[in-house]
Amino acid sequence: MKQIWKMTASEIADAVRSKKLSATEVTRAHLDRLDEVNPKINAVVQEFPEEALQAAQQVDNAISQGEDPGVLCGVPVTVKVNVDQKGHASTNGVRLLKDLVALDDSPVVSNIRKAGGVIVGRTNTPAFSLRWFTNNSLHGQTLNPRNRNITPGGSSGGAAAAVAAGICAMGHGTDIAGSIRYPAYACGLHGLRPTFGRVPAYNASAPDRYIGAQLMAVSGPIARSIPDLELSLAAMTATDMRDPWYRAAPMDNADIPKRAALTLAPDGMEVAPEVHAALIEASEKLKSAGWTVEEVDCPPLRAAAEVNARLWMAETQFGQGDMIEREADPDSQFVFEQMSSDTGVVGLESLMSALQERIGLIRQWEMFLQDYPLFVCPVSGVLPFEQQLDVSSKEAFAKVFEAQLTQRALPVIGVPSLSVATGEVNNRPVGVQLVASRFREDILLSAGRDIERACEPVSVAEPTWS
Repeated sequence: MKQIWKMTASEIADAVRSKKLSATEVTRAHLDRLDEVNPKINAVVQEFPEEALQAAQQVDNAISQGEDPGVLCGVPVTVKVNVDQKGHASTNGVRLLKDLVALDDSPVVSNIRKAGGVIVGRTNTPAFSLRWFTNNSLHGQTLNPRNRNITPGGSSGGAAAAVAAGICAMGHGTDIAGSIRYPAYACGLHGLRPTFGRVPAYNASAPDRYIGAQLMAVSGPIARSIPDLELSLAAMTATDMRDPWYRAAPMDNADIPKRAALTLAPDGMEVAPEVHAALIEASEKLKSAGWTVEEVDCPPLRAAAEVNARLWMAETQFGQGDMIEREADPDSQFVFEQMSSDTGVVGLESLMSALQERIGLIRQWEMFLQDYPLFVCPVSGVLPFEQQLDVSSKEAFAKVFEAQLTQRALPVIGVPSLSVATGEVNNRPVGVQLVASRFREDILLSAGRDIERACEPVSVAEPTWS
């Protein structure tokens, strides 16, 4: 048997359920791996080994009594520090929140526990979860275990780095503008942004969020295999009525039309040759698996990205602007200044028009996705960025912002999207993004499996620097 920390979540769940391994044995192996590699990459910023081992023992006890612990059945999981986990601080990478200890689990954490997942640590995020890079004044910088010179992504950069390094088999992330999909891309993994409303969300430690985040922010999984995403999604989506937006929708709709649209450069965005090549290769893999792929223009993404910016900045300016100033984290201040400069002050008229534009964009995209049940496009316009590129200058920030067009646009539409790793180019991961109609994650996972089967399996990274 391969080293335990190299096993996928599906392999671990099967091994624990069949008693080939105990959940305690699996957890100890991952905690040892955490001790070995985390000092090099700083992915996990809150550790609680005894608590993790107690959770593992509960799984083993359930199995010994003939009970089913749930679909995750002893799988080691990490949780991002911007969601509530009872007894731990929901810092969101912010010094001002370092003592904000949660009294209860958020729905997604509760669902992971109920499914038999074992939480082995909490992962880093940029301050206020505001960037596609992971660095803050409270927890420090997270490095990419595949290449320390490039970003691990953000804002779920700690989650992706932990999965890539074998600290956990599945990482929980959140996504309002690419914060699951981009870290998966940057760390050579797969990441699923579920449909808005699919995974229940609520943090009792803070006031409810404003309308932009309510409509665009979701939780989802990052993993090393597509079946692991499917397993994780099944766990995360259990009913929790603390979220009024939650919808218990079917997970498997059976009918999967193998018809796809490919757009190489949506809305004229600049796409690097390596990304272009990955898209062509992925479309050929889909064709070999029986999909019809047609290269077409897609509905507007740039207009959707502009709506995202206004909704996001309306929330940030109104609810967090003063806090960003008081926190005085230089990276988040710079990013906030650039985004505010781009959108201006988002007042009532701008906010109302953004919400009006959003419904029209959703209409166009849903009609498009009826004709093409699968949409294939770039995750990012370029290979993963160099560390801290976005805060190096105004010009660099503008280039980063433009390259992330699809990351920013799709949350406005509310559709699920999947970042699929396809390989490496020049020591940098590359991949493609798949999009489907609302609550059709089954189409994404089916297409993702077809691409995955034609690629080299995702490996665990070994950070070799001292």
